[in-house]
Amino acid sequence: MMPFASVEDVIFHVANALRIPVLVAALVALALVLVEAGALGVEIYRRRRRHRTGASTTGLRAREALDAGDASLASRQLATVASSERMWATLQALVSHAGDGTLASSRMAKCLADYDLNSMRRLERTRMLVRIGPALGLMGTLIPLAPALSGLAEGNVAKLTDNLRVAFSVTVLGLLIGATAFAISLVRDRLYAQDLSDMEAVAAELEGGLPSPAMPLPGVPPPAPNTVPPGPAISGVSAS
Repeated sequence: MMPFASVEDVIFHVANALRIPVLVAALVALALVLVEAGALGVEIYRRRRRHRTGASTTGLRAREALDAGDASLASRQLATVASSERMWATLQALVSHAGDGTLASSRMAKCLADYDLNSMRRLERTRMLVRIGPALGLMGTLIPLAPALSGLAEGNVAKLTDNLRVAFSVTVLGLLIGATAFAISLVRDRLYAQDLSDMEAVAAELEGGLPSPAMPLPGVPPPAPNTVPPGPAISGVSAS
């Protein structure tokens, strides 16, 4: 029985040593989720004037500016679409790649894919808090139960009350962190999807002003049909 008792003592001391780190981590997670909630409020405020046709119309104006040879005007036109610094940088990259000829389409697609990847990385913060918050709440609930039960066995009501108060408080805190982070993740997922949709509309308008490789360039006659001229007649055989 001695080895089992030793293992149980080690587990008990390890769990008891995690009490303060878990409580501190729960407070840090609460601070992070409050910061993310404030950042979400700023992001929503920046998008208050968004409308569905704005991106396409602005992209068309930017394309007209590019056709006129004024790239700076095209960038200023797209400034009204940008709702964040990352989105503004991506829109500028789209304008810079609009004159890359046949490589414009692939380079624009790469810019949009990079923006989508950065958006997913941004969402990972709150998505992690969705799981970490309840996990910290559960750990903070179970760890004080051992001292609480010890106080109950000793008849120490004050020790029992203090530990149960900590346990229930951390449970509520963990659930609050998880629920808030989940709501932030849902709203941001929709906002970033709308941003990507707007930039795709802008990219489509910018790309629409470029000549397609399958279409003849202005002033160049279309290629002759692929026909084989009849060869000279062979003795005894007429040319078909």
